[in-house]
Amino acid sequence: MGQDQTKQQIEKGLHLYQSNQTAKALQVWMRVLEKSADPAGRFRVLGCLITAHAEMGRYKDMLKFAVVQIDTARELEDPDYLTESYLNLARSNEKLCEFQKAISYCKTCLNMQGTAVSLQLNGQDYEKALFFPCKAAELVNDYGKGWSLKYRAMSQYHMAVAYRKLGRLADAMDCCEESMKIALQHGDRPLQALCLLCFADIHRSRKDVQTAFPRYDSSMSIMTEIGNRLGLVQALLGVTKCWMIQKELDKALESIEKAQELAEGLGNKLGLLKLHCLCERIYRSKGQQQELRDHVVKFHECVEEMELYCGMCGESIGEKNNQLQALPCSHFFHLKCLQTNGTRGCPNCRRLSVKPGYV
Repeated sequence: MGQDQTKQQIEKGLHLYQSNQTAKALQVWMRVLEKSADPAGRFRVLGCLITAHAEMGRYKDMLKFAVVQIDTARELEDPDYLTESYLNLARSNEKLCEFQKAISYCKTCLNMQGTAVSLQLNGQDYEKALFFPCKAAELVNDYGKGWSLKYRAMSQYHMAVAYRKLGRLADAMDCCEESMKIALQHGDRPLQALCLLCFADIHRSRKDVQTAFPRYDSSMSIMTEIGNRLGLVQALLGVTKCWMIQKELDKALESIEKAQELAEGLGNKLGLLKLHCLCERIYRSKGQQQELRDHVVKFHECVEEMELYCGMCGESIGEKNNQLQALPCSHFFHLKCLQTNGTRGCPNCRRLSVKPGYV
């Protein structure tokens, strides 16, 4: 298969994929991979296969194609191809919760000329958390049918999460239902699991734990199937809170134990911080002072290690909904603290901060 035919078949696969005929698209792309003699075409079709398997939640297959793409990029001897392939390898390992490997591949990309990486902080400023997916949804609507419904689905999901945390549960349910509808149409298992988790959290926020429990179970079933261990930690946190609502503190501790084992295996420090916070509340209710003190100490150790505190007032960030502001130097503070700072420089590093960023 030559260069022109390879290009035609890739485009055919893309048309099938955008028409929701995923299985046929994969067949076309696999045939190109087997028969094409064009290295650049093989590289492109591997990118299509990586993206498709990522969206289907088949992360091990995603990693397999990413490894083949690295070899193809080396054959092409083009730094841009190599950079893209290393990023795909990083994404594959991140999906499989192999975070150290993902970081290593990202660092490799940083060492290549002309690459850039953006970092995102998950603080607790729910108003800003709502702003970005709303803006994304606007863009999808503005650009019309040419944009994938999957972008809309992810925007609606993130809006649902932010609405729930703001207490706007009816809005959260509407957004989550729309996201779930699209996820079911596309067979998007990872997004289905996230929507089920969000549904469960909404019902828990309504104190309807009997409706929340089966949705947590369904979410965890899919997450186990696709290997989303990070999502499992989040789901177990929700289950723990349900048991706490029902005053079943021993069952809550059992869920915490499972979540802690997963979080420690992943190195998920934010998850561990939340678990120590829940343990503090449980042992306070049980009157077990020694265990309470142990988890208070561990909680503050996590805060120090992650630097989750305002650089001005010293209060921890993430325990409650606060408006946050990030400066160009990447230091972040409570917005109210910056407004009373009285200078245009960063209080931590003293660099000038003419244009603040957002967390």
